[in-house]
Amino acid sequence: MLSKSIETLLNQQIKIEAESSQIYLSMACWADTHGLDGIAQFMYTQSDEERTHMLKLVRYVNERGGHAQITELKAPKTMFNAFQEMFEELYKHEVFVSESINNLVHETLSEKDYATHNFLQWYVSEQIEEEAQAKTILDKVNMIGDDKGGLYLFDRDIQQLPVMNALNFNAK
Repeated sequence: MLSKSIETLLNQQIKIEAESSQIYLSMACWADTHGLDGIAQFMYTQSDEERTHMLKLVRYVNERGGHAQITELKAPKTMFNAFQEMFEELYKHEVFVSESINNLVHETLSEKDYATHNFLQWYVSEQIEEEAQAKTILDKVNMIGDDKGGLYLFDRDIQQLPVMNALNFNAK
């Protein structure tokens, strides 16, 4: 059984994961309208992954006797001056999500909620991968700078990136 405080924090994380999905979806739309097909496909895939993260939390909260709350979301940014700006924001957002997960894990230990602590370890590992991937992509983007040929190659190559996740919806 979840404590009310842990249930509240998990519901806040559900909202963060939903907003993450929306952020990636908005980035995909921007890339799509700027002829960046590879980046768009990458962002669509990431959006789906974030929604899966949200659904895992929803199911966990409900299965543990809580009530997952689906709330209004903050609208994501829809316009970017350049693809570099978009990837900088993506990296900053992943750092924010990691901090949120870490705070949630800390609270589960404070309350001796070892079941939720154990459940959240998957998210801790996932965020390590997400941050590393975002940082690697940002480093490559910064190397490209304003080189149109480099952007063309990057847009093509990003489609080949292995998606670092476990999109197993039924995993608990």
